[in-house]
Amino acid sequence: MTAHNRVAVVTGANKGIGFAITRELCRHFSGDVVLAARDAERGQAAVQQLQTEGLSPRFHQLDIDDPQSIGALRDFLRREYGGLDLLVNNAAIAFKDADPTPFHVQAEVTLKTNFFGTRNVCTELLPLIKPQGRVVNVSSEASVIALKYCSPELQEKFRNDTITEEELVALMNKFIEDAKKGVHQKEGWPHHAYGVSKIGVTVLSRIYARNLSAQRPGDKILLNACCPGWVRTDMTGPNATKSPEEGAETPVYLALLPSDAEGPHGQFVMEKKVEQW
Repeated sequence: MTAHNRVAVVTGANKGIGFAITRELCRHFSGDVVLAARDAERGQAAVQQLQTEGLSPRFHQLDIDDPQSIGALRDFLRREYGGLDLLVNNAAIAFKDADPTPFHVQAEVTLKTNFFGTRNVCTELLPLIKPQGRVVNVSSEASVIALKYCSPELQEKFRNDTITEEELVALMNKFIEDAKKGVHQKEGWPHHAYGVSKIGVTVLSRIYARNLSAQRPGDKILLNACCPGWVRTDMTGPNATKSPEEGAETPVYLALLPSDAEGPHGQFVMEKKVEQW
């Protein structure tokens, strides 16, 4: 049997926080780092920029909205590496506050990428995670804030330690449907599509961590959600308080948890500290 190199994948990695995470992993992860991006030209340019710094990431195209694209990455990892050691789900979108797109469209488009796209990546790639592997889902403090604006009934559902993936998917679909009908606030939802999408990511992370503990108890895989902070990117604009490099610190900390670490696992982490969900 051939021994495979270790491999890390960062999604949405051609700019911003994803690019900064990739740079740090190229420096500190013992194995190959795959810079994954939707736009091949931009992704290749990002790889070339890191090469000028003496780093050597690999590139693979990945559009998390496209199941075929996810499948191609899965097949590549299986073929070249026999699995996956580290997955950082960073790819996400957000509408600007002043965007005139109707709210129900923003809700559907935002959840399609941030929740359902991330979920589809996990569905295909989590089975490839090797023992002592690490999974980092980049969520947001917006998930915590949006949760506070949910009705008590919704808060209880999202905080429930036994919520299933199917129940979470049904709730995310209900938000989209309620937004289309213009009744989302009456139904207890906040008027914040990005925040709700990141509630989905945080809760999904809790569910996956619980499932990994039950199904692969001896494998010491650690999976967490995190908030990078308010970071100056194309998404958030120039007024944010952190540089992309500072935003990468918590995701990289979770990505590089030592092989004998017992945790954190199934947590929401900010500034390298576990936050109450």
